[in-house]
Amino acid sequence: MSPQPFKQEHLEALKALGSERSYASGETITGVGERMDSFQLVLDGEVEVVNPFTGVRMVPSTLRAGQFLGELNFLSGGSATLPMRAAELTTLLEVPRAAMLELMSRIPEVGDHVLTVFSARRRLQVEEKRSALTVIGADRDPAVQRVASFLSRNRIPFQQFDLDEKNEDVAPICAVAQHRPSVILGTDTRLDDPTPRKVAALLGLDLEISQEQDLDLLIVGGGPAGVAAAVYAGSEGLCALVVEDTAIGGQAGTSSRIENFMGFPTGISGADLTYRGQVQAMKFGTRFVMPRRVTALNHDPRGFCVTLDDGEKLCARSVLVATGVQYRGLPVERLEEFEGAGVYYAATEMEARFCRQTEAVVIGGGNSAGQAAMFLSRAARHVHLLVRRHELASTMSHYLRDRLEADPTITIHYGSQLAEVHGDDHLRAVVIKTPDGNKRLDASALFIMIGAAPNTDWLSGMVDLDSKGYVLTGADVGARSAYETSQPGIFAVGDVRSGSTKRVASSVGEGSVVVSAIWSHIDAQRAEPAPPPERIVA
Repeated sequence: MSPQPFKQEHLEALKALGSERSYASGETITGVGERMDSFQLVLDGEVEVVNPFTGVRMVPSTLRAGQFLGELNFLSGGSATLPMRAAELTTLLEVPRAAMLELMSRIPEVGDHVLTVFSARRRLQVEEKRSALTVIGADRDPAVQRVASFLSRNRIPFQQFDLDEKNEDVAPICAVAQHRPSVILGTDTRLDDPTPRKVAALLGLDLEISQEQDLDLLIVGGGPAGVAAAVYAGSEGLCALVVEDTAIGGQAGTSSRIENFMGFPTGISGADLTYRGQVQAMKFGTRFVMPRRVTALNHDPRGFCVTLDDGEKLCARSVLVATGVQYRGLPVERLEEFEGAGVYYAATEMEARFCRQTEAVVIGGGNSAGQAAMFLSRAARHVHLLVRRHELASTMSHYLRDRLEADPTITIHYGSQLAEVHGDDHLRAVVIKTPDGNKRLDASALFIMIGAAPNTDWLSGMVDLDSKGYVLTGADVGARSAYETSQPGIFAVGDVRSGSTKRVASSVGEGSVVVSAIWSHIDAQRAEPAPPPERIVA
């Protein structure tokens, strides 16, 4: 028998919370799409990962006594994306999820060990594309491509194939997909009209929300500021929930490499940085719901209540506005027609896949645009960076400017802007307006990363905004905290806050610091005596 990864006293604590269950050889332990509602430790026997399409063992390694099943989806009660099967008569110790999370919080050594293993497994699944979730034909269908982008940006493992791929292993998958652009789970589930929301529901990411939840804090926005607040709120014992409408990481999640964030001398992508924060926040009990969009905010006796895009309501004692900004579009004819078919607003591994051996155009003069150009130059034949100004010194970091100017695969077009886009069912070329006249570029990938607008429409007039729509806080509205808005109990951090420094490090700092003021607000609320019962006059 393999040595136990848990100390004996920790194993005894697990046994006190769980119960034993035996599985016969060949019996499925966890099926594709089943919720991870218990922590499963192998006491005796052998467990194997199964290829969901062929039914054979997927990888040579198996789990034996002392090892445990599961990956990061366990933290949120999500669904399994790979089936697990008993390779011989196997006995598991099964601990209910809620009890296991409480134990992980109470005994840090247990939590650290479980999180380390779960994180390593998720990383391996993503890198080796081990999953029963399969995306086919993303290069042909914008709807399927949006799902692939959602999965990629949220670090959710999935397989991806082109419709024309010639591979014996792909044949059974294409049969399920009926040789059409598709999103499928296992061998039985094919999503019609696939959307990120449908896939999230399938994977248990789109949590069922109860109006009876006793939330201390509702964080709207899962960018660096929102995720940092989620970590600190959880560590301070606040019951917090993060609502994100696209992907954890926000605009920072589209940044391929951040080199000036302290502690990462070789750089880190925005997606990796915020993903680590998300895992850390889930460790402390903070929950994440996505993709869900907040459309309105109001105040009622239950506290602050938001309305979600499907009409559902969610209430909390306090609200943190961390919705950041979004890139503006351009008033160019036919541009929207090519969104998802050559026009993109993020430059990640997913989008880079679609500009291999072609020319790519990046529009913007900020750090995000510069990082995108550097990243895409690894895949594209050539990258053109369009900058409206005649210099980059005032908008881009010095180290990034030097690299762009020295890279032979990148051309910077100063004083230039997009004039036209051309194509059939996909972008094929663009026309740019330069100081020397119009120029046509045969490019099938266009990345728009220009001036941003704050996401504040959903605030419904409940807080004061500046002339550009950013949220006013602190002394500007006579608030007690530098991050509190004109409405006590509503706070704002990060790019959406008026006067903030638009940098990832600043957003992380604000998200971390604001929790102290939020905790004080909630503590004061709890200390207030309950109002006397209303007198009834006969």
